[in-house]
Amino acid sequence: MSETWIAGINPVEGALANDPQRVRELLVEQGSHNPRVAGLLDRARALKIPAHRRPREQLDRLAGEARHQGVIARYEVPPPRGDAELPALAERAGADALFLVLDGVTDPHNLGACLRSAAAAGVTAVIVPKDRAVGLTPVVRRAAAGGADLVPLVAATNLARALRTLKEAGVWLVGLAGDTEQSLYAQDLKGPLALVMGGEGEGMRRLTREACDFVARIPMPGAMESLNVSVATGIALFEALRQRGGAS
Repeated sequence: MSETWIAGINPVEGALANDPQRVRELLVEQGSHNPRVAGLLDRARALKIPAHRRPREQLDRLAGEARHQGVIARYEVPPPRGDAELPALAERAGADALFLVLDGVTDPHNLGACLRSAAAAGVTAVIVPKDRAVGLTPVVRRAAAGGADLVPLVAATNLARALRTLKEAGVWLVGLAGDTEQSLYAQDLKGPLALVMGGEGEGMRRLTREACDFVARIPMPGAMESLNVSVATGIALFEALRQRGGAS
């Protein structure tokens, strides 16, 4: 098992709420008067997790790029799920199965934002290619605002094979691209579904696109030709929820 430092109030709060058995230690900035930070310190102590006050310089060093807001937690990272778990995940979710496939999202802020939207939408699992994804770094966790602990993350050794596995499990694949006439809002998004998003700049790779049952676009009457992948992900997920009657 590997360990990492989770930095920031929301990510630490999410880890303590959803996965406290993997939190090994909590460090809080000396002299902090933030009531939310104090609440996290109290919660950690109630859970019998070692908690200490430390100089800000130490938190800065351990948090790295991530903004820690006066609190960090040492966290045991669970191994990512593999392709073999997809049929069971699809079967358990049944007609409500909703997968998010991210084909090469490499920006940590984008991946974190996608995980946050996925958690808010109750996604069954997020699938990423093992060799073309950024992983659950501290920056990703901060951008996910706790969502990284709520949604299963599947690291697919072979993304095309993982997509075939989903199709064999009865899941329809809908890819998002800007060069098609089919509107996302006219696409049937009910039933077992996987929404497939391309990476920054390149979009979906050829084999990924060919695996999709349908390809749709988000209509944009304005002057911009494309949206940030995390914004497009949120729009697509919540359109699926709207059609399923899951959003009010």
